[in-house]
Amino acid sequence: MGLNEKPLSTLHEKASYDLGDFDVPTGREEAWRFTPLSRLKGLHNGKAEATGQVVVQAYTPAGVSAEWVGRDDPRIGQAYVPADRVSAQAYNAFEKALVITVPKEATPQEPIRVEVRGGGTDGASYGHTVVRVEPLAEAVVVIEHQGGAVYADNIEFVVGDGASLKVVSLQDWEDDAVHVSHHHAQLAKDATFRSFAVTLGGDLVRLSPSVSYTGPGGDADLSGVYFADAGQHLEHRLLVDHSQPNCKSNVDYRGALQGENAHAVWIGDVIIRVEAEGTDTYELNRNLILTDGARADSVPNLEILTGEVAGAGHASTSGRLDDEHIFYLQARGIPFDEARRLVIRGFLGQLIERIQIDEIRERVMSAVEAELAR
Repeated sequence: MGLNEKPLSTLHEKASYDLGDFDVPTGREEAWRFTPLSRLKGLHNGKAEATGQVVVQAYTPAGVSAEWVGRDDPRIGQAYVPADRVSAQAYNAFEKALVITVPKEATPQEPIRVEVRGGGTDGASYGHTVVRVEPLAEAVVVIEHQGGAVYADNIEFVVGDGASLKVVSLQDWEDDAVHVSHHHAQLAKDATFRSFAVTLGGDLVRLSPSVSYTGPGGDADLSGVYFADAGQHLEHRLLVDHSQPNCKSNVDYRGALQGENAHAVWIGDVIIRVEAEGTDTYELNRNLILTDGARADSVPNLEILTGEVAGAGHASTSGRLDDEHIFYLQARGIPFDEARRLVIRGFLGQLIERIQIDEIRERVMSAVEAELAR
C-alpha cells in the first residue's frame, strides 16, 4: 500500500506501510515537537539496530488462541496503517507477530495476559500484536511492560460486531527504558472498547492510542493515569476518528508530576467527519504539578465537519495542589505530608477505580503510593 495523504484530518497528514514515505523527524514537526529526539536511541532515524532482548509471552484462557505468525499473515496490518516514522519502522522491522483470537460469542472468565520483558538497552527491539475479538464475544486483555529496553511496537485491536474488549496496558519499565508504541482499536457495528493505560516507568515513553469505526453504534472509552518523576518524559497522543454515525467516545487522562525536568505531554485529537452524524464525544486531561521544575503540555484538538452531533467537547487543566484541600485536612489533625498524599491519591484514584481487575487495580495503587513516597 502506498502513501495515504491526509487519511484522518489536517492534524494527521499521512499514513503508509512504507518507511520511505516518512521523513526523519527533526523536532520541528507538529507530531514531534514535544518529543526529545536525542533520547529515542535511534528509533526515529533507522540507527536502532534490532539486536535487543525483548521477550513477549501470551497467556490465554481456554478457547482463546495465541499464535506467532510470519509477516505475510493477512491479519497483520488489516486494521492499522502506520502514521509516523517510528510506527512504520516497527512495522517493517518485526520478525514474527503475535495474533490473539477470541472466537465468536466466547466470554472467557479469565483475562488474556501479554507480558513484555526487556533484557537491557543494548540494541533495539520491534514488535507487532493483533488482538481479534470476533462478533458478540467479550474479553479482557492485560498488557504488562517491565525491564529495560529500547522498544517500538504496534498493537491492533479488532473488535467485531456487538463484541466487547477491555484492555489494561501497564508501562512499568526500568528507569533507562525507551518505549514508543501505537495502539489502534477498530470498532465494528455496536462494538464496545474500553482502554486503560498506566504509565509509570521508563526514561522516555511515547504511547499513541487511536480509535476508528467501521459501523454505527461503536462506543470507545480511553482512560489513563501517569506519574512522571525527575527527568522522565511521558507522552500520550490520542486520536479518535469518528467516520460512522451514532458512535460514542470518551477520553479521560490524568497525570501527576514531580521533580526537576519531569515532563508529561498529552495530545488529544478528535475528528468528526461529515458522515458521522449523531456523534457523542468528550475528552479531558488534568495534570497535577507537585514541584517546581516539572512541566506538563496538554493540547486538546476537536475537528467537527458536520453540524449534526449529539455532543462534543473537550477540557484541559494543569495546576498545583489546591491549598484549600490541604488546609482542610490539616485543620483536622492530618500532617501535611499525609494530607498531600491523600489529595493526590484521590485525584488519580477516581480513574484507577475504573480498573475492574482487582489485582491490577491494587498494583497500580501500590505503585502510585511508591511514587508518592519518593
